[in-house]
Amino acid sequence: MSKKRSGGIVYSTNPDFSYENDAPEEQNTLPPAQQQLKVKLDTKQRAGKTVTVVEGFIGRNDDLEKLGKELKTKCGTGGSVKDGLVLIQGDYREKVLKWLQDWGYKAK
Repeated sequence: MSKKRSGGIVYSTNPDFSYENDAPEEQNTLPPAQQQLKVKLDTKQRAGKTVTVVEGFIGRNDDLEKLGKELKTKCGTGGSVKDGLVLIQGDYREKVLKWLQDWGYKAK
């Protein structure tokens, strides 16, 4: 049993022990009209490079990955999806905000 999966438990002498997964269940994805997304610019801990951050997405990770991929394609740049945030390389605040609003998201 790996340390990451077991929550630090390596070995137990209890014969009735069973590992319980305490991971939170993924929430169902809210419709775009109910999402409250925030678009901001960030340069912290990125060696001075500018990154457009979209935060506040509520839903499954697969849907967030899909949204991130669509935004990266529209911007024509790289990026990633980490810890519930969509990171787009460069300053694309206005474009991302416009596209999110066109797709029906409530975004600031």
